[in-house]
Amino acid sequence: MLWREGSAAVLRKGDSHGFVVGADWKEELVGTNGVGTPLVSRRPVQVHSAEHFVSTHHTWTCAGAPITDPRDGRLIGVVDISGPLSTMHPATLALVTSVARLAEAELRNRHHEALDRLRSVASPLLGRLGGRAVAVDANGWPAAVTGMAPPGRLPLPKSVRAGRLWLPSLGVCTLEPLPGGWLIRPDEASPEAEPGRVVLDLSRPRRPCVTVTGASGSWSHELSPRHAELLYVLARHREGRSAAQLAQDIFEDPTRTVTVRAEMSRLRRHLAQVLAHRPYRFAEEVEVELVLPERPADLLPHSSAPAVRRGPVP
Repeated sequence: MLWREGSAAVLRKGDSHGFVVGADWKEELVGTNGVGTPLVSRRPVQVHSAEHFVSTHHTWTCAGAPITDPRDGRLIGVVDISGPLSTMHPATLALVTSVARLAEAELRNRHHEALDRLRSVASPLLGRLGGRAVAVDANGWPAAVTGMAPPGRLPLPKSVRAGRLWLPSLGVCTLEPLPGGWLIRPDEASPEAEPGRVVLDLSRPRRPCVTVTGASGSWSHELSPRHAELLYVLARHREGRSAAQLAQDIFEDPTRTVTVRAEMSRLRRHLAQVLAHRPYRFAEEVEVELVLPERPADLLPHSSAPAVRRGPVP
């Protein structure tokens, strides 16, 4: 806990519960509560009276909402209102949700202002360049582009340095530093270097991610639940799956091919050099490692996809 505010009487009651600055209220330590549970569920939560895991907290009601960084989807923290059961207003959950959304809106505005500053620096430079180039901020968001269609967010390695780098949607590129970001120029002369290894990490139930490693470095991308399901199926079927087969695997309905194709199109924006199609599959030259949780029940626990619920094949 970083900060708290309230009346003297409520703060004293908070002290008796350990609700003090510096305390760790993660769900794994304290059980169900208005601070730790939103961190796990990543959604607003109200924990009412006996819904608290710790019996001494049953006299309180807590409402918390997570704040997420709009630049990279990283969880920043939680806004929580906690107090005696008898004084809690029914609209408290709506209040903390609004506060969290306002905080995210302010972060988003600051991000847009930073992109505008980068654009003012990069646009004159791009106007003098020939060929394809894009200016992105440190999180991979494009500010200006020339010679190509505006890309979506470009996943960058955690540690970026000037020089040559392989990016999944552009191939081998040259990176040059700019104030507040990077100038990325796809290498038109050299063939695209293929990544050598893909690690699909599903060991953390609520934070699936994929890491791609090649000669030019590595980068990681956090996956949505649906994309995690699709990549899991493809990792299990290296020979490939048709759209109808994936629809059966994910929805138990082979007619939902339009939905599958749309999701695979979104996935290939991030993994263009890793995923092939007709049928959908991981590229043959790519080594794929699938990291699963220790308990089979923790494999994408909120998934209803038949291929996931059947569990890993021995």
